[in-house]
Amino acid sequence: MRMPVVPCLFALLLTGLCNALPAAAQVPLGTGPSSIREGLEIGTSTSEIAITSEFRGADLTVFGALTNADELFLAIGQYDVVVTLEGPRDAATVRRKERVFGIWMNTQSVTFEQVPESYSMASTRPLEDIPRSPSAPRMAVGIEHLALSPIGYVGNALSVAEFREAYRRLKLSGGLYQRDTAGVRFVSPSLFRATLRLPANVPDGVHVVHAYLFKSGELILQRDLPLRVVKTGLEQTITDAAHQQPLLYGLVSVLIALVTGWGASVLFRRE
Repeated sequence: MRMPVVPCLFALLLTGLCNALPAAAQVPLGTGPSSIREGLEIGTSTSEIAITSEFRGADLTVFGALTNADELFLAIGQYDVVVTLEGPRDAATVRRKERVFGIWMNTQSVTFEQVPESYSMASTRPLEDIPRSPSAPRMAVGIEHLALSPIGYVGNALSVAEFREAYRRLKLSGGLYQRDTAGVRFVSPSLFRATLRLPANVPDGVHVVHAYLFKSGELILQRDLPLRVVKTGLEQTITDAAHQQPLLYGLVSVLIALVTGWGASVLFRRE
């Protein structure tokens, strides 16, 4: 009476295997460990920088961590990190001076729309040394790759390129644009630290920290954090008065000038 049990068990086992095979074949590719996407987390040493009368510039430290990073790519240095700090955006005008009848005069000008008033960049290595895929689109990362679009300019492309180069040169010489090609350092296989310099003449307003993660030259992740730069003390009071009560601010300024001039005349009056 027990003999038919064996064929039944064999049939059930065969049926189970047949049902399991299609299920295993339907497991989608890309769910294994090798296809797990990397993660990027960043933080800053402070979320607000105060500008006082004694402000001489500051250093901003950006901390970051890679998650689910490929150990092989880490070992051979295929991960690159670029960190930038962009200041408030506004239109910028570049003027060209030429000698006309012996007098230096502004003869041409180009206005670029919505460009960062300040820009600091730090990277693991120079951007030109980071390998890039030919099919990858060009990203506006780095001073040389900032989008400088002229407003209402009619002229040849060569002239616009000269004005772009002059704008970058002026910003670099004034300290508002800075770059450090070794400013990002990995303190462990997956932790990094970047140092960005804020000049003494940094504009106030909302700045944005951008962190870009490249893998074998391909941009795979980007993270952003806001940073507020505010004036405090007497400087902020004067700024608020100039913008919120311009008439009163103008009258007080004239009164201070008159009193100062009268006091100087009395002090240095000769008998």
